[in-house]
Amino acid sequence: MSLRTGCGAVAPHAQRNEMTDTDDHPHTSELRSFGRRRARSFGPRQQRLWDENLSKFALELTQPTAAQIPPDRDVWLEIGFGGAEHMLWQAEHNPGVTLIGCEPFEDGVVKALGGIEDRGLTNIRLHADDARPLLRWLLDASVARAFILFPDPWPKKKHVKRRLIGTPLLAELARVLKPGAELRIGTDIGDYARTILLAVMPHPAFEWPALGPEDWRIRGDDWPQTRYEQKAVREGRARYYFRFRRKDCVT
Repeated sequence: MSLRTGCGAVAPHAQRNEMTDTDDHPHTSELRSFGRRRARSFGPRQQRLWDENLSKFALELTQPTAAQIPPDRDVWLEIGFGGAEHMLWQAEHNPGVTLIGCEPFEDGVVKALGGIEDRGLTNIRLHADDARPLLRWLLDASVARAFILFPDPWPKKKHVKRRLIGTPLLAELARVLKPGAELRIGTDIGDYARTILLAVMPHPAFEWPALGPEDWRIRGDDWPQTRYEQKAVREGRARYYFRFRRKDCVT
């Protein structure tokens, strides 16, 4: 059964997802798409942020989605926010939007918590784990914009299957993104750029409205750099800035 049966019809999955991620088939066979969870021991402030502040901003996936996400605000989702530079910038410049950030690397989560505290931000919610359970928890057509910026490229041939962006992830993104929503994906790995296009272009729920090379070679003013992109610039690697659109209708 397709997840979306027309312009407005939504499959019954939305009703089940209103409460919790209670799929009959646990997703234990999913390959891990990220590396280590922590690089070093926390310092005193980092430990305090983790112990005291994470619970203030963390989403609880065993509780109803609607009770934790304000229904009267646009929701943007960043999958793998890394050092949180981009997410914090977007939250600060878009105070009327709720930013959901997903990151399994604990050092990155603590950086986000520090930035939230330092800037006095209140419009960020966090999921300090794999993105896929979060996506299954989100309601149908509930996200107005999604970002996947410079994901782990898994460059070795034997590890390519661990790349996050592929058909299963796109199926969930197609479900949670609103019609007309934008999906931004950035990478500095040419082979991964090819993988992304091969996955997204045939997908019935997405379109790529690029008119020329400048549409994917030039980063927009509302797309601040991440530290991973800065590293790519220093090392002279080409960068790819894809903006895909969730189609209004899927037939």
